Amino acid sequence: MELSWKNYLVKNLKRFWKQLEREAGKLEAARCDFFPKTFELPLEYHLFVEEFRKKPGTTWIMKPVGRSQGKGIFLFRKLKDIFDWKMNGGCTNEQKDETQVETYVVQRYIENPYLIGGRKFDLRVYILVISYSPLKAWLYRDGFTRFSSMRFTLNSIDDHYVHLTNVAVQKTEPDYDPEKGCKWMIQQLRQYLTARHGTGLVEVLFVDMGNIFIKSLQSVQKVIISDKRRFELYGYDILIDQDLKPWLLEVNASPSLAASSQEDYELKCHLLEDTLHAVDMEGRLTGKKRIGGFDLIWNDGPVSRGGNLGALVNGNFVANTHLGMYSPSAGT
Repeated sequence: MELSWKNYLVKNLKRFWKQLEREAGKLEAARCDFFPKTFELPLEYHLFVEEFRKKPGTTWIMKPVGRSQGKGIFLFRKLKDIFDWKMNGGCTNEQKDETQVETYVVQRYIENPYLIGGRKFDLRVYILVISYSPLKAWLYRDGFTRFSSMRFTLNSIDDHYVHLTNVAVQKTEPDYDPEKGCKWMIQQLRQYLTARHGTGLVEVLFVDMGNIFIKSLQSVQKVIISDKRRFELYGYDILIDQDLKPWLLEVNASPSLAASSQEDYELKCHLLEDTLHAVDMEGRLTGKKRIGGFDLIWNDGPVSRGGNLGALVNGNFVANTHLGMYSPSAGT
């Protein structure tokens, strides 16, 4: 909940930012600048209105904190839209009979997403946390990129097929082809970006993503009760903008393992198998930095990529990440 409920995620990141400012300075805290400006509603409604009026005409996105698959999400540019929502008791039409007001977050919409073929996309990346005390986390080498089925435009903010990349949303589009789908594997994306922008810039992008994973986990490390008998597999949703800056959209606990294609099925079967190996209940694999498709990125401290001990890229530590460079392992 501390990571996967959007309002808790925001609170934890804001608190961690302030902690870093006090303990390590503003430069270190600025490395948490990977989450769009966000407010919790209805609690922070007046703070949001104050921010909204600073830049009228900006696009914002509303998201219910505890729902998934694109449910309850809408975009807006006029304060009247949010005022109508507030006057309705902070709930949608289907919730009018409910006594409890649903909490939402309102977030500045990324208006300049990186486009491929004119379409918006985001990344689903898998992180496995074995322990929070001490923090021990693994990053899966593979994942996928989800595309919208319609070309991106800011002229139709009501069209979910343009702005929401969730498969649950896209598969309802009349021309959606379940065989082709709207997905790439992350290694395909990395190859495409490298061909367009060169190895150096893409390396910076993926190191910045590694920073997102580590900083977000650190932000909740002290508030999540660690239990040696449990583990957590998270699905991180990352958006890249036109400047090759990655943004954290949300973190999903118990991410969907349903397959939408044969390639998707194979990815998730390998993910499940490798997860069970990495959990290592019998303690046979202690000390390994790679297990199947997982790379150890934090083990009560940073785990460096081989040959880059202490190296920094774009001010961020080069963790033991090989995201988008997946190669099948002969074993664990």
